Amino acid sequence: MFKKKVLGITASVALLISLCGCDLFHKNDNDSSVQISDSNSGNNYNSDNLWNDEEVSNKVAEINAYIDSYFYFETDEEMQEEAIYDGIMSGLDDPYSVYYTAEEYADLMETNSGEYVGVGAVVTQDVDMIISVVRPVPGSPAEEAGIMAEDIIVQVDDLVVTDQELQFVVDRIRGEEGTTAYIKVFRPSINDYIEFNVERRVVENVTVYSEILDGNIGYIQVQQFYENTATEFITAVEFLQTQDVKGIIVDLRDNPGGLLNAVVDMCAYIMDGGVVCTTKDKNGTVLKEYGDYDSHTLDMPMVVLINENSASASEIFAGAMKDTGKAEIVGMTSYGKGIVQSVIPLSDGTAIKLTVAKYFTPGGNDIHEIGVSPDYEVELPDGKISAVNVKREDDSQLKEAIKVLNKIAR
Repeated sequence: MFKKKVLGITASVALLISLCGCDLFHKNDNDSSVQISDSNSGNNYNSDNLWNDEEVSNKVAEINAYIDSYFYFETDEEMQEEAIYDGIMSGLDDPYSVYYTAEEYADLMETNSGEYVGVGAVVTQDVDMIISVVRPVPGSPAEEAGIMAEDIIVQVDDLVVTDQELQFVVDRIRGEEGTTAYIKVFRPSINDYIEFNVERRVVENVTVYSEILDGNIGYIQVQQFYENTATEFITAVEFLQTQDVKGIIVDLRDNPGGLLNAVVDMCAYIMDGGVVCTTKDKNGTVLKEYGDYDSHTLDMPMVVLINENSASASEIFAGAMKDTGKAEIVGMTSYGKGIVQSVIPLSDGTAIKLTVAKYFTPGGNDIHEIGVSPDYEVELPDGKISAVNVKREDDSQLKEAIKVLNKIAR
């Protein structure tokens, strides 16, 4: 029987089924050209590097000669070329640094813009190549079909995917609007397999949900950070203010991250000055300080909920709120992804995503592989890590957040 290991959401591989990466990254808006130098300093290109190594060149030629002479099937030179670029990035031994074909890059940009064609589920892949559903998007084909959080994807159409790279599986699931994807999952809660036929269609990335809880407490759940998230968040806060709520709970549990600019905009709306986060390169040089750039401040009691699956941009938000004293943090220590990726377009329409820096909270804390610790540590019942399928009456973390908010709102 399929045995599931505990999954940690890595912001680099938590993907909407069909398109995008949900990581803390920012697109490199500068010219995509790179200065190539003969200097031996840093990572600059030099004439003695691997790609001009005669031994490597001879070995590649030898391999190709054997392929030409003995390989039984037809070769696809374009596929081989793409594999070379994939191999360069894979050789960095960094799961967050990847190569995008032109189509994959276009898909990535489309998803972060607010809508996409797919089945509508957020997924992640762990170190053992297990692909698991974080949550179906509300109102999506995946939710309508019955796909649930913690389902493990084992087959797509006629392909078993238990040992496949996430992007490859995502590409298999996505397709033309109106077509159907066959998806087989293993559901740990019933210890059995379930099969789905899911229609692909346009899915809107609604990332913010709000309501008023008993006791006149505002509740805002932020599921991911896309281009439209900050606007949705601010709209939700302003509506709750018109209802005279005593304070707000911002729920970032199971939020794998997203766009850096989105979370900075949200923090700037709340904070009353100071730095949201600082990025530094491998030499410790400060690349940029992302600060509170506007005059608005949110002066109301606030609690932020996090768990082990809150990663990347979620941790920037929680870290900024904690270090500046704008909110109390409730839940469990977050995932601990404190590194930054930049999506860099290449000259031919393809792109790479490259780890370029670490980020630090306003208090100068490095949270990579450490996480943001809560002010009030509370576990979910029955050893659960994800809060997605936890009923309100059983949600011990939300209950504690309400208790804390009532305390600080007096």
